[in-house]
Amino acid sequence: MEDRKIGTHTDFDKLHEECGVFGIYDFDGNDVASTVYYGLFALQHRGQESCGIAVGSTTGPKGNVASQKGMGLVNEVFTQESLEGLKGDIGVGHVRYSTAGASTHENAQPLVLNYVKGMLGLAHNGNLVNVNELRRELEYTGAIFQTTIDSEVIAYHIARERLNTHAVEDAVCRAAEKLKGAFALVVMSPRKLIGARDPFGFKPLCIGKRGHAYIIASETCALETIGAEFVRDVLPGEIVTITPEGIKSDTSLCLPKGQEARCIFEYIYFARPDSRIDGVSVYASRVQAGRFLAMDTPVEADLVVGVPESGNAAALGYAMESGIPYGTAFIKNCYVGRTFIKPGQSSRESSVKVKLNVLTEAVKGKRVVMIDDSIVRGTTSGRIVKMLREAGAKEVHVRISSPPFLWPCYFGTDIPEREQLVAYRHSVEEICQAIGADSLGYLDIGRLGEMAEGLSICRGCFTGEYPIQPPKEDIRGSFKR
Repeated sequence: MEDRKIGTHTDFDKLHEECGVFGIYDFDGNDVASTVYYGLFALQHRGQESCGIAVGSTTGPKGNVASQKGMGLVNEVFTQESLEGLKGDIGVGHVRYSTAGASTHENAQPLVLNYVKGMLGLAHNGNLVNVNELRRELEYTGAIFQTTIDSEVIAYHIARERLNTHAVEDAVCRAAEKLKGAFALVVMSPRKLIGARDPFGFKPLCIGKRGHAYIIASETCALETIGAEFVRDVLPGEIVTITPEGIKSDTSLCLPKGQEARCIFEYIYFARPDSRIDGVSVYASRVQAGRFLAMDTPVEADLVVGVPESGNAAALGYAMESGIPYGTAFIKNCYVGRTFIKPGQSSRESSVKVKLNVLTEAVKGKRVVMIDDSIVRGTTSGRIVKMLREAGAKEVHVRISSPPFLWPCYFGTDIPEREQLVAYRHSVEEICQAIGADSLGYLDIGRLGEMAEGLSICRGCFTGEYPIQPPKEDIRGSFKR
């Protein structure tokens, strides 16, 4: 099978992270900008296109907010001087990969609104499936939008509801009732920090504490980075409000446990391995996935290796279960972000090699089991297999720690339309031949529940059965950039 039949674009051949959110309220009145910076630094893997920080003072004027955002990595956008200029004891931050809306400065977050009730700062991770309906409702009543992202729609609806409610957390709850899809929100008001998670729990959100400061973040790794202790996860459907009086919880939107639908790719790929999501270790989940692959798709080999980074823990699990030695075959360039200058058409092969090189001494003359987290279009997998063979690998057996992608995702993971998914158009045997592997095995879909330790998860991208009816029109703007 010719490679062009599977696709020739490398940019979208791997899954991309979603977004990361971070918020902090320091009851002692200390400036929080530097803490938000380090929290975002820990969440950089979730989004590398843009980032931002907004801070306010809970003792000053209600509209007094300082903010900065820009395109690029956290350490590219912020300097020591710029952080010192962000004064305030309450703040929110965001790192972004655009799953909806173009990758532009205007679409960077957090969003800051000044309205009749004061100030609203918002950072959002996720995708809404009814965003066009909500946007049109606002437009026909005079709203003027500055961005093309659904996060601005959420912010406007919160601001509108606030005009008719006693407290900002009630406005967040009323707005959340209108939202269909995935959202993890951190909202900063003049005197409160609020976290909200969609009823299905698609996206993770947790609470931490450091001294007299409380934190809301996408992952527990951000808490550990700033020296905060983990308090608990925000429940799917829960809205938490943090003030000096304590944590107030509203669970009116919560669903029965069996109806929750966490994104399984948080455990397979998105989250950092040192994070825990809803009580389940991401690292342990990946090791378990590797064990399942060894049980269900065994092969005789000399070495098990992982494609960095998310493939490493699964490769260790495969090695532990199979008894085949675990080793390192790939050296990853950690300094390559999403913004590096991609090679032209004539040297497209090097777009993978810029990020990844093979240790010839490790694989030469050996039968290698290569563990990766997913195959989207197939081109990147084919190039990595080719690199192993060029380095002298005698056999290359590919194992994937997720089931085959057969359907797109509408909730914040950039799995494209079905026609672009290699597993939709080709059998496992055909894919194996196309990527040049000696054998190919995927994680059995029945193993996903065990991998997540019994938590209710979303399997929509594997089965086409979504917890929410998908939109009739494709609202995932990132695929049309």
